[in-house]
Amino acid sequence: MDIAIPARPYPYPLDPDHTALVVIDMQRDFIERGGFGDSLGNDVARLEAIIPVVSGLIGLFRKQGWLVIHTREVHKPDLSDCPPSKIRRGNAPLKIGETGAMGRLLVRGEPGNQIVDSLAPIAGEIVIDKPGKGMFWATGLEEMLKGLGTTHLVLAGVTIEVCVQTSMREANDRGFECLLVEDATESYFSEFKAAAIEMIVAQGGIVGWVAPLAALEKAIG
Repeated sequence: MDIAIPARPYPYPLDPDHTALVVIDMQRDFIERGGFGDSLGNDVARLEAIIPVVSGLIGLFRKQGWLVIHTREVHKPDLSDCPPSKIRRGNAPLKIGETGAMGRLLVRGEPGNQIVDSLAPIAGEIVIDKPGKGMFWATGLEEMLKGLGTTHLVLAGVTIEVCVQTSMREANDRGFECLLVEDATESYFSEFKAAAIEMIVAQGGIVGWVAPLAALEKAIG
């Protein structure tokens, strides 16, 4: 039986038997000083601030025994899966593949590419390494989710206007019912978060639903 989660633009029908949580890119390169986000001149403290809420959300799913999936934006060491245009873009002092305070930026196996310690995956949870913004391109995630019978996705992570919204839109196009936990996601820019949320819930939830963690906690119990 579905669980009605108070949400915008109307209650989200969470199906407990077919739901997964996707925590997007809560990796050191985006959240900690010395990482890729910091190299672009962003205030990483904004992203760091949501860690306790994301931890609470993960804990809620673990308590229920529901599937938890983590993603990381990552490239092969030879950067063969990273378009040159992506490397050039941004005009940052340090670019993808170059060495920063936590190793080579956005490169598989480097310290900065790891999920922050307090949100680290545990046994049985899935980790998806994605070379793009969206979680489906070149990852096999769609086939994995459909093989598991997953129809509903709860999303969290960073940044809301790039990897989170891209992944949510891609999931929407593939028929998944998506709920974004609004206090478990963030942007380096407050106005971007506000705009992204309004885009998601516009026109009767054209991309999906949005709700705070407290709404899930109260409804799920």
